[in-house]
Amino acid sequence: MKVRELAEAIGSGVATLRQELPPQSDQKLARLVTLLEHWNTRVNLTSIRHNETIVSAHILDSLAARPWLVGARIVDVGTGAGFPGLPLAIAEPDLNFELLDSNGKKIAFVQHAIGELGLKNAVALKRRAEHYAPGTRFDTVVTRAFAAIPEMIELAGHLVSKDGVLLALKGKYPHDELRQLGDMKHLSDLWDHNVTELTVPGIETHARHVVVLQRKRAGES
Repeated sequence: MKVRELAEAIGSGVATLRQELPPQSDQKLARLVTLLEHWNTRVNLTSIRHNETIVSAHILDSLAARPWLVGARIVDVGTGAGFPGLPLAIAEPDLNFELLDSNGKKIAFVQHAIGELGLKNAVALKRRAEHYAPGTRFDTVVTRAFAAIPEMIELAGHLVSKDGVLLALKGKYPHDELRQLGDMKHLSDLWDHNVTELTVPGIETHARHVVVLQRKRAGES
């Protein structure tokens, strides 16, 4: 598919998600697909290699998390090839995004994509979440295919601001992970969670869920 056709497919999918994009964002998202496809011929960034599938499984799947973003400072932990951080940064140019990953080759691609797409609201850092200590914590910490929920809290929970949220994008409903969380009182006593099922255009047959975790307020149990 050419960039114009990709942009049309993305625009159609975004409409199905009942979202709107800023002007030219569909073109930037389409260019991101072509950049990923090109780099995948040289560097193994993702097992999803066909641009039609990239649109649904990476672009639209990332944008499905958009309604749950909180505040202006967002960090994507374990971003890999830039998902969900890059699509979200394109769709939300007034928010500031940091994209973290410990894989140097993947971060090199993300940095290249940020430059090629002219994204002024995104930076990519080669960091491990558990070792990252920013001066100011984030309003939203988002992860996709990063870790089981209890491990995710232990590795990245310190990055979440007092009133912020930790978003985990998951496939099937994470029964086992939430059961493990409930068994770990040092975590379950501090964090509330709720789960929402998502429908992503193009991958409707694949279960998708967003888990929203937030610190409990004093006195809550």
